[in-house]
Amino acid sequence: MSLSGLPQIIVKPTALVLNILVASYSGRRYFQSGLFDEKVFYPLVAGAVPAAFIGGYLTLSETLYKTVVGIVLIASGIRFLLVSKSQQEHSVRRPSFAVAMIIGAVIGLLAGLTGTGGGIFLSPILIFLAWTSTKAASGTASLFILVNSLSGLLGNITSVAALPSAIPLYGLAVLLGAFIGTSFGIRYFSHIGVKRALGMVLLIAGGKLALDL
Repeated sequence: MSLSGLPQIIVKPTALVLNILVASYSGRRYFQSGLFDEKVFYPLVAGAVPAAFIGGYLTLSETLYKTVVGIVLIASGIRFLLVSKSQQEHSVRRPSFAVAMIIGAVIGLLAGLTGTGGGIFLSPILIFLAWTSTKAASGTASLFILVNSLSGLLGNITSVAALPSAIPLYGLAVLLGAFIGTSFGIRYFSHIGVKRALGMVLLIAGGKLALDL
């Protein structure tokens, strides 16, 4: 959507709705597979949900929105490009409730403002700080995206009127992607090439937005 130059009023609610569809499916599968950490999840969403609502309610100027989302996409692209071929597991270190809640609030606000869901920020934090296991990070982030996107959409419920007529087609496409991606995540967890290809796409889209090309 960023590459095609769609305006914020369409991109933001569309992204949130698609996030809800994908996260509902993938979150359920990860949860059923036991790849979910409730001890980290609950303090994160305690801070994230109200912040995501505020972020969804606020509307940035078109220029600022493009800059913020562009930076988010570039950071996400770099993260995917630098993904390691071997991710070493570390012993899990639980954060304090207050620290997790504050981080959740910051991510929630960004998620509501940009329509990204927040998972792209949360996943590396969970892994790098060893708050969960690598696989549990995917399931925890999926359900985090679900509640964040719901809260962000409720924060600006009037934006639903701007959803494109092709939203059912988009929904089918992302659900197909969710089915494939979640299956790999649960069974194999080895998709470095896909992550790096996605990283390049995110860098291009982010650069286009941030530089207003």
